[in-house]
Amino acid sequence: MGGKRPWDQRRLRLQKLLRDVRLEAGLKQEEVAERIGSDQSFVSRYERGERRLDLVELEAICTACKVKLEEFARRYSASRK
Repeated sequence: MGGKRPWDQRRLRLQKLLRDVRLEAGLKQEEVAERIGSDQSFVSRYERGERRLDLVELEAICTACKVKLEEFARRYSASRK
């Protein structure tokens, strides 16, 4: 997913941040999935960039990882520097 479209790098940053907040919370993919009412493959797919998330899903993931959505957005924005 590292093509030449301008949003590709942003998607890669998002994937990395999603994985980072999960790992920082000390959670396995299975644990996040359980907390959000999904399965491990859902978590795996969005972390690999095979599935996009809507805002409601992102908020649930942030809650599961004990990070505020606002903090997640701030970190995402700061990661482009």
